[in-house]
Amino acid sequence: MVALLQSRGSGASPAGSAPAPKSAPAPKSAPAPKSAPAAKNAAGASCTPSARHPYPVLLVPGTIVVTTWNVLGPALVKRGYCVYRFEYGNDGTAEIGGSARRLASFIDAVLARTHAHKVSIVGHSQGGMLPRYYIKFLGGAHKVDDLIGLSPSNHGTMNPAIAATGTACAACLEQLWGSAFLTKLNRGDETPGPVDYTVVQSLDDAVLVPYTSAFLTGPSNRVTNVTIQTDCPADYASHLSIPSDSVALQWVENALARKGPANPSFTPVC
Repeated sequence: MVALLQSRGSGASPAGSAPAPKSAPAPKSAPAPKSAPAAKNAAGASCTPSARHPYPVLLVPGTIVVTTWNVLGPALVKRGYCVYRFEYGNDGTAEIGGSARRLASFIDAVLARTHAHKVSIVGHSQGGMLPRYYIKFLGGAHKVDDLIGLSPSNHGTMNPAIAATGTACAACLEQLWGSAFLTKLNRGDETPGPVDYTVVQSLDDAVLVPYTSAFLTGPSNRVTNVTIQTDCPADYASHLSIPSDSVALQWVENALARKGPANPSFTPVC
């Protein structure tokens, strides 16, 4: 699975565009995997972060692991980043809190291996929202520099097809608009510091409905919400294709390369 419209720029207030429905009952939690996956660099070899790129980059996929990192991953490696791919171990279908604990163990393993003080995270769909649970509830705020979400399910979806998955996919039900999980996650501060948050979303996202539910509220010096079509109206990135979209990649690179979130004044090449 993976969404108040505001063009690229400072913190938008996503929840204001549609009335919040009554909270859906939380699905039964699936047990969290007992151990975290090994921290393997996407380039295949061991990697030592450079002074220019001191923070390893973690790629966190969406539900049912439909995310393709074949464009973004190699592009970041080519630019000198140490890149690691997180694996859920359950295709991302188990309850999200358990997957967040697995992510916490994975991050600790990456930090131990690279001797870095923080990581940056690029997540798609559930993978762009789930790290917020780690940041907010599992002590991750001081271990994450940037969180960059590509069509992240931050406020859930009203897409009825997601509800039809039933209890076989606990994470899917937790990503429905108004779920108990998302209500807890978004209560109070949506973007706890000192982490910087960038959301990159497409008008053509038909999975995350409304697409604007991807956007986050927060101070403009730490939160940037981007709609790809603001600069590139002919870009038809979908929910599934956005990790391979060239414009999305430019926004990711911009966010990673600077202090703070992506520059709201940045103009990508369409």
